[in-house]
Amino acid sequence: MTSSRTVTLLGSTGSIGTQAIDVVTAHPGRFVVEAISAGGSDVGLLAEQAAALGVRTVAVADASRAEDLRSALAARLGRADAVEVLAGPDAATQVAGRGADVVLNGITGSVGLRPTLAALEAGSTLALANKESLVVGGSLVKALAAPGQIVPVDSEHSAIAQALRGGVHSPVDSEVRRLILTASGGPFRGRSRDELEAVTAEQALAHPTWAMGPVVTVNSASLMNKGLELIEAHLLFDVPTDDITVVVHPQSVVHSMVEFHDGSTIAQASPPDMRLPIALGLSWPERLDVVSPPCDWSQAANWTFEPLDDATFPAVGLARAAAAASGTHPAVYNAANEQAVAAFLGGRVGFCDIVDTVERVLGEHDGVAPADVTLDVVEDVERWARARADELLALR
Repeated sequence: MTSSRTVTLLGSTGSIGTQAIDVVTAHPGRFVVEAISAGGSDVGLLAEQAAALGVRTVAVADASRAEDLRSALAARLGRADAVEVLAGPDAATQVAGRGADVVLNGITGSVGLRPTLAALEAGSTLALANKESLVVGGSLVKALAAPGQIVPVDSEHSAIAQALRGGVHSPVDSEVRRLILTASGGPFRGRSRDELEAVTAEQALAHPTWAMGPVVTVNSASLMNKGLELIEAHLLFDVPTDDITVVVHPQSVVHSMVEFHDGSTIAQASPPDMRLPIALGLSWPERLDVVSPPCDWSQAANWTFEPLDDATFPAVGLARAAAAASGTHPAVYNAANEQAVAAFLGGRVGFCDIVDTVERVLGEHDGVAPADVTLDVVEDVERWARARADELLALR
């Protein structure tokens, strides 16, 4: 029998984290969750998870919620000191660096970069759902990661990793012609730019196939998420951005594809359920039993594919240009987007202002060569990009 793996879950109260706990509890004996972390908006749920999983350590990013968390833990466990509590912005980085067999990074946003680096430096397998840390960290993350140490949890990149098993792909020899990332098209597929001007946050959050957190859902609606995924695929699989194609697949059953030089294309298909790529992230290269229902091949179904409307949704093109421009343009792309999405969700700007702001900030950035990128450089660039985006958004 396969031995159990120790696991640290970062972002345990979010969409990825709660589904990861579903996977863990459905496969008793396979995983031992040692630590969990969350931002702190729901310390009751965090304490409930800690008690249910029997973790040794709980990390909360919002230090002001530490006492509330201790009280909630004491109420569930009977003792205030039954679980170690770490609090503050570096708490997730501390638990990520403690050497668990697997660290699942389900944090949203570039705040996940330091925990990603800590997990890699500690030698843990990194199950990566926090695409922003790879996009922003780029050369830093790749320099730390050993071959196979990062296992992608995004459904698209999990699909590509599975499909790549069907051929040869290494830095010295590759049979891959191109990667095909599929996109649902989000709630605004088929609309024109003019029709997007007046859409509301409520409409942007109504994704047709996936249940995700608000930031990722808005990113999906604007196709910024697919731009981030294009950069992520380029970095994860060492494939040039010009050899990565995005196609719209509204059914979200084919999660991505790999096309080989001989003309063969291998696709990974399953109903839209994030528990499958999460499970693979935790157990890779093994597969767990009965994670989610497969496609029902006895029922008639139609899968459609259509080209991306780059004129209405320019985010993917911006990402392709950012990846080619410098080692820090992808960090600017992400940081400006995070500020713009927050402004949109707060009702301060329109939907189209998101991508327009990102494009403007990218155009003002000079860039730093990948060889010169350090953590301090990345964080300085991010601060500048956020401040500049805020200035532009205030003018809208």
